[in-house]
Amino acid sequence: MQALELLQKHFGYSSFNPGQESIINDVVSGRDVFVLMPTGSGKSLCYQLPALMKPGITVVVSPLIALMKDQVDALRINGIGASCINSSMAPVEAENVKVRLLTGKDKLLYVAPERFASYDFLPFLKMLKISLFAIDEAHCISEWGHDFRPEYRRLRLLRDNFPDVPIIALTATAIPEVQDDIVHNLMLKSPVIHRRSFNRENLTYYVRPKKDSISQIVDYIRARSKDSGIIYCQGRKTADRITSRLRQEGFRALSYHAGLSTDAREANQEAFIKDDAEIIVATIAFGMGINKTNVRYVIHYDLPRSIEGYYQETGRAGRDRLESDCILFYTYADKRKVDYFIEKLRSTKKQETARKKLAEMLEYCESRECRRRFLLDYFGETFDGICIKCDNCIMPHEVIDGTDIAKKILRCVLDLEQRFGATYVSSLLTGKSKSYAHSMLKSCGAGKDYPAKQWTSFIRELQPQGFLKAEGDKYPILKITQSGMDVLRGIVTVKLTKPAKIKLTKKEEPITALFDILRQLRKVMADAERVPPYIIFPDSTLKEMATYYPQTIDAMAKIHGVGEHKLQKYGRAFLRKILDYCKEHNIAEKQKSDEVPRISANGDYKQTLFLAKQGLSLREIATRRGLAESTIASHIESLFMLGNDVNIDNIIPKERQDAIEREMSGLATQGLGALKEKLGDGYSYDELRIVRAMINSRRTAKA
Repeated sequence: MQALELLQKHFGYSSFNPGQESIINDVVSGRDVFVLMPTGSGKSLCYQLPALMKPGITVVVSPLIALMKDQVDALRINGIGASCINSSMAPVEAENVKVRLLTGKDKLLYVAPERFASYDFLPFLKMLKISLFAIDEAHCISEWGHDFRPEYRRLRLLRDNFPDVPIIALTATAIPEVQDDIVHNLMLKSPVIHRRSFNRENLTYYVRPKKDSISQIVDYIRARSKDSGIIYCQGRKTADRITSRLRQEGFRALSYHAGLSTDAREANQEAFIKDDAEIIVATIAFGMGINKTNVRYVIHYDLPRSIEGYYQETGRAGRDRLESDCILFYTYADKRKVDYFIEKLRSTKKQETARKKLAEMLEYCESRECRRRFLLDYFGETFDGICIKCDNCIMPHEVIDGTDIAKKILRCVLDLEQRFGATYVSSLLTGKSKSYAHSMLKSCGAGKDYPAKQWTSFIRELQPQGFLKAEGDKYPILKITQSGMDVLRGIVTVKLTKPAKIKLTKKEEPITALFDILRQLRKVMADAERVPPYIIFPDSTLKEMATYYPQTIDAMAKIHGVGEHKLQKYGRAFLRKILDYCKEHNIAEKQKSDEVPRISANGDYKQTLFLAKQGLSLREIATRRGLAESTIASHIESLFMLGNDVNIDNIIPKERQDAIEREMSGLATQGLGALKEKLGDGYSYDELRIVRAMINSRRTAKA
């Protein structure tokens, strides 16, 4: 059976995600393959489908027991034989798994890298007909990576013991050094390299000032009380404090950190996975074992230690490709907490690497540029599109003439003989000095019009512009560049960004009452089978059911994510709920070919206005927003009515605007029917509506 048929049969998908099919073809052909794909893009299918297409067993190396169990449960529910062997199993359970494999009942075996240290494991593998090794989370093999696991280094022995068995290595986060490490340490033979875009289009990125953060979190979650979310913080005390506050506010929140017993951690993780708790407040120990697809937000209460770690943790949001938020609360003071951990590293080389990664993380937090572009650039990818899902793009910062501000900073650095860092320069500008000599400097108190934190922000903004540089890793000292001297001489002017208050956008609520009914049914079924609800059906599948109202088994089979096995096992139960709901509310079934507006992150006109200002055409804006062109035309019409100045030259060519305006001036009425009749079929109603709105807007402004 071919890959597409198996995809439909077992997983209920009618098409592949970008890149999946070519990867699968290379794996099936027997090549070694390296795959770099972002979280949520379907990496697992790249070895699960070949496992079904090739004779023998596919052995999957996975770093965590919870992750293995999740994958095995999901495969079995889809009618695929799979097992795992891990340290939590009794010897008799492990023996039963071996029997299943030897008798051909299972196609996939999941194991942890530590299993290869067992004296009897390799001899057992040699008894099987192994067709493929899949190394998941392959970045763990590299010391350059953020989740280095020494046990992964043992995987070199796979090539020695199984020289003819192909290997596929997969990861969602890997800078070039890590990619090279993976290929080298796994001894991949002339591997086919597949790199997909790191761009997670369904995620919106925010960086918020860390001020009254817990109250901000409470307000944010209150508007999303039914959504699942993860809150990351550095310390266990902080995790417990946030959890306690959230529980006082009535939220079902649990902690996860090293201070809890193993049983307590496992119980809390299980409750979160099974939707018995909506929120988990965790230290970074809450890692890769989470495969929960319906996490709607990931909040970083404390500063992450690296871009890679931050990207992977934010990747736990929106794995079902529905709109989700990534929010980071930032204060430069948090750098000291991370510095403390860096100091504890024994290796000087590791300290230097950690400080470099921290500096990159600080640059991300303080950047006024597009955050999506910053992240993609970090991973070596150029982003040429338009981002409408990060705080800097949703609400661009106001640019001000910062020349006088820059001069005060540069003079202060000079007064201090270029021997101090940003924190002390900021304090001195606000009048705080640690020495009598410094208190007598002209710069002392010269910047009382701004608080010290704002001066620090200005200082850090001058660095990427080339007016200042910081020398030294542990205690960076500010030095003035030649460009900075030109500012002091009055040769060069400086632009700085005025801090803006970014409001977290409230998502449209696309969930109908039917979605809640289906979610409750899913929870009952999942509890009965002792599996996470998203393994029965992900939220995206339930939302599609609640959008199209399938009322026959054939219609249910067309829903994305409903494969043959799930249709047979769960289809009729969900169908009954849908039929009862539709009968009660007199709702007819919708065909999937019908035009149904896509769920978008923001239902107002701001995104349309933003895209129009970027010079996009009507079709391009509609594609970006996932809406019909007529809907975008309606947005633009409304924007004119609301007094917005919209340049439509890229939407409707100037000569066509002029032609429409000429014909309008000769009509006694503004009705579009008469105008369309005069202009003919060469002009669309969308064009007429937009130009009419523009003309009326100008008349109103003149009046």
